[in-house]
Amino acid sequence: MNYTLHQLEIFKKVAELKSVTKASEQLFMSQPAVSIQLKNFQDQFKLPLFEIVGRKLYITEFGNEIAKAATKILDEVQAINYKSNLFEGKLAGKLNLSIVSTAKYAMPYFLTDFIKENDSVDVTMDVTNKMSVIRALENNECDFAMVSTIPKKLKIERIELMSNQMFFVAGKDYKVEGKEVNIKNLNKSIFLFRENGSATRLAMERFLIKNKIEIIKKMELTSNEAVKQAVIAGLGISIMPIIGIQQALKNGELQILNIKGLPLETNWNLIWLKTKNLSNVAKAFRDYISENKNDIIDQQFPITQIT
Repeated sequence: MNYTLHQLEIFKKVAELKSVTKASEQLFMSQPAVSIQLKNFQDQFKLPLFEIVGRKLYITEFGNEIAKAATKILDEVQAINYKSNLFEGKLAGKLNLSIVSTAKYAMPYFLTDFIKENDSVDVTMDVTNKMSVIRALENNECDFAMVSTIPKKLKIERIELMSNQMFFVAGKDYKVEGKEVNIKNLNKSIFLFRENGSATRLAMERFLIKNKIEIIKKMELTSNEAVKQAVIAGLGISIMPIIGIQQALKNGELQILNIKGLPLETNWNLIWLKTKNLSNVAKAFRDYISENKNDIIDQQFPITQIT
């Protein structure tokens, strides 16, 4: 047998996702390239690693055993690389992050130069809802979390990153009379909410209750991107963080409704448990953020604040 580490990695990813298409996306390869390597890997075994039934890919029992072995081999190779880099004096290891969905528009910019400077650091970033982020933090499944609302029940350390401004937005065809929208007229619209547990939803609910807005029609969506697309399509209106909609505003797909009392403003925070024993990689990232956050914000987010 003469299979390569690259083929092991491809088969492991295909076995994990049960899809050549999804594997190619995550591996940043074309689908034909993945298919060719998968075939070359299969040709080295007498027993089938997978089978296609209908349009679905299924991993055989033998294939599952090979996938487990591939995982162990790749983990050992990674460990060798880490040890080699450590002996060379380089920072090496894993950094695990859990962030709320809207933070995906910001966190990559806080990571980019750190990863470029430390190419032996592997990053796992789970983008999910607030409740899942807090759960990951509680269960010690991540080093850091990025949130706009600080969990009150946890003893945490934090670095305040940047302002998170939220505005009421509507599609380009939403009719507005005058320069300022009468908040009492909003109840004629369909309100688009994030799911329960979302900090954006909580802020929107508090604003509506405070201003005694009656909700006649509403819809719930499970991601910021879904809400944005629904607003663009003219399905309804919503309160959204400015950080995730700037391109849509620039393109004229969305408009900010000029409403008294807005924007709502919170702050993005990088948080971690006080009791967390941070790895060398995690400590280095914490220090990097502390030292460079202002420069990153000035360079990457010069127009995130609208007044």
